[in-house]
Amino acid sequence: MRLVLLGPPGSGKGTQATRLKEELRIPHISTGDLLRAEVAAGTELGKQAKAVMDAGNLVSDDILLGMLEARLAQADVANGFILDGYPRNVAQANALGELLGRLDQPLDAIVQLDVPTELLVERIAGRAKEQGRADDNPESVRQRLQVYNDSTAPVIDFYAAKGTLARVDGVGALDEVLARILVAIKR
Repeated sequence: MRLVLLGPPGSGKGTQATRLKEELRIPHISTGDLLRAEVAAGTELGKQAKAVMDAGNLVSDDILLGMLEARLAQADVANGFILDGYPRNVAQANALGELLGRLDQPLDAIVQLDVPTELLVERIAGRAKEQGRADDNPESVRQRLQVYNDSTAPVIDFYAAKGTLARVDGVGALDEVLARILVAIKR
C-alpha cells in the first residue's frame, strides 16, 4: 500500500499515520522528519537544505524530492509507505508522480482528512497550550490554515480529477477515524 495522507494542520495526519503504520506494517514518511534527519546526518542534501534554511528560505521542491527519492530506495518501503502531508502543491504532486513512475511504485490511495476550520483552531490551540508554543495563537493558526488552503486545495483538486482521492471525515474518536481511512483505502 502506497498512501498519501493530506489534511490541514491539526487534522490528525501525523496521529493517523502512526496508527496506520502499525495497522498496515509499512513505514510512515514525513518530509519534515526526512529533512531534519538529513541535516543531522550531514548528508550532501542535508547540507544544501541547512544552507537554505539558515538563510531563512524554504527548502526547494528539488531538495525535498531528492530526500524522498533516497528514502524510497530503502528496503523497508518495498511493501509500501505512508506519506504524511506531502505533496503540498501541484508541482510536488507532479514530481512525486514522475518519481513513483520511474520507481514503478504508483500510489494506491490519496486520503484527505476533512476537519472544520474552527475545530482545527481549537485542536492546534490545545496542542500549543500542552507544548507551550506561543506562536500557535488563533490568528497565526488561521493564517497557516489559509496558506494551506491556498497551496493545497489545488493538490486535492488534482487528485480528485484523477479519481484517486478519498475524502474522510477527520472528526471523531481516533479509532473511528482510523476505521474510515481503512475503508477508504480498501475501495
